[in-house]
Amino acid sequence: MLSKRTQHTLLFTSLLSVSGFAMAQPGSGVSVQAVHSPIAEEAFQTVIVNEALKALGYDVKPIQKVDYSAGYTAIANGDATYTAVNWFPLHNTMYENAGSDDAFYRAGHYVEGAAQGYLIDKKTADAHNITNIADFAKPEIRALFDNNGDGKADLTGCQAGWGCEGVIEHHLDAYDLRDKINHNQGSYAAIISDTITRYEQGEPILYYTWTPYWVSGILVPGTDVVWLEVPFSANPNDTDTELPNGRNYGFDINSMRIVANKAWAEANPAAAKLFEVMSLPVNDVSAQNMLVRNGEDSPAQIERHAQSWIAAHQSTFDAWVDAARAAAN
Repeated sequence: MLSKRTQHTLLFTSLLSVSGFAMAQPGSGVSVQAVHSPIAEEAFQTVIVNEALKALGYDVKPIQKVDYSAGYTAIANGDATYTAVNWFPLHNTMYENAGSDDAFYRAGHYVEGAAQGYLIDKKTADAHNITNIADFAKPEIRALFDNNGDGKADLTGCQAGWGCEGVIEHHLDAYDLRDKINHNQGSYAAIISDTITRYEQGEPILYYTWTPYWVSGILVPGTDVVWLEVPFSANPNDTDTELPNGRNYGFDINSMRIVANKAWAEANPAAAKLFEVMSLPVNDVSAQNMLVRNGEDSPAQIERHAQSWIAAHQSTFDAWVDAARAAAN
């Protein structure tokens, strides 16, 4: 029979072991449900967050794909836990309508430096000295981009429900271009693919896009296409979109931020800290998006992309997880 001292020692050691496990796995027994939009290019950054949550012991459920507005509502109601693709400030209206800071936890900027704007092919820009969206007030400029003969330039625009469509519609009124430019909408993947085909056939093109995304890896700004400036800042957020270099492309430089259900985040300080400290380079997201464009778009392939990124940046990943564990103490 063990002595009382030995029994006490074993009990103390056991308690230390349990305590140590709890510190290492603060998410043990807690489920997590991530959501992102149906855009396949938003999966990579979400999977990386999920992998960090798994390292903390959380029970991570398969990612659900929902439209942005439905995603914010689900998170606010507690039907989902978080999204890693809160476009800030583009999604401000959706964020506020779903409950704002009363419903959500948001700290840190996960992916910074996301640009948006209008571009045209460089050949036409150089030949006709087109530098500003206001140039489309000229009939001879509009005619170059008129695909159906209605006297308006055709813009490959933003898919409804994404947020960017509201900015474009605002611009059409602010710059008096409503009767000069057609804002063509639909499945963005389909209409931008058609735009690229027209470019390859030597036709002038006018389109909206954003970074990080694969389009700028095919239509390279400065080489194949050029960004257009706008006459002045005008957007639904009432923000000044002029850049430090004096250029103004009409859209705020966005961040992708992690937004979580507020009550859940308050009950899970480890995850809350993780969401705050994670930071993913925008160029790395663009590079992965090109892999998706080239056909590596299955969940298993995107999972492999995320695992490869983590392996190549293991010390960074481990630092996120360590900071999260420390916050749980």
